[in-house]
Amino acid sequence: MEHDRPAERLDLSITTPAGPVTATVELPPGFVPVTQIVPLMRKLGEQAQALEQQRVVASGQTISCAKGCAACCRMLVPVSPPEAFALRTMIAELPDERRQVHLRSVANTLAQLDRAGLLARLRHLADTDRPMTDEEMEPINRAYYALKLPCPFLEREMCSIYEDRPAACRELLVTSPADWCQDMVNKPVRALPVPLRIGPILGLLWSTLTGKSPRLIPLPLALDWADRHEAENRSSWKSRELLDKALDQVWRSLSQSSKSNKKTL
Repeated sequence: MEHDRPAERLDLSITTPAGPVTATVELPPGFVPVTQIVPLMRKLGEQAQALEQQRVVASGQTISCAKGCAACCRMLVPVSPPEAFALRTMIAELPDERRQVHLRSVANTLAQLDRAGLLARLRHLADTDRPMTDEEMEPINRAYYALKLPCPFLEREMCSIYEDRPAACRELLVTSPADWCQDMVNKPVRALPVPLRIGPILGLLWSTLTGKSPRLIPLPLALDWADRHEAENRSSWKSRELLDKALDQVWRSLSQSSKSNKKTL
């Protein structure tokens, strides 16, 4: 029987623009949900970002981001379907009192977005089968940022789901002065390059697995979206197949990034 087979152990090495990232993976036998791949992908993304951070610091620049600086926690954060499902599972497994704190905070955020006339636009963004262009997203991002609405998971200016925060949150680091982050419309920040954009990679993985259009979901709507698509999260894949498809999306992303960089030279 499959569950009697030992876990398969693999050593991964991926060359990114920032340098090589490595990981040792133990693949359980049998079938697993798509959320199983999320921690590994985040780990690879964080390794690549750490290498980029080392390169920037070695060049004499300083990373402005620090604990308690939560300006970016008032931006519109996109999450992929696998991340939305993983977040829903994490919240569901919390003690009841803690879970209710998060659910009330999310409900309050949605109510504020509704009063601001932005909730319907964000729901359309989460559910549309047509990927939005950067030009189409710009006014939505600006309208959201203008509200200065704190993330529903921000408590006392610190992330309450830090270990489970979305990939997009992990990837944003800046070298511009910290006070610029308080007015990013008039003072565009200098962000570090992101060697591996894990959110879009996971979104494309989900599209490949399900045949559905790629999508990124606004973080305040992630739990609602995951609830409404619960049936889709019941699917599972062989662990090796899931890993192979995830790595294929990583390599496709790196290849596309390399081609884009060559065009700008």
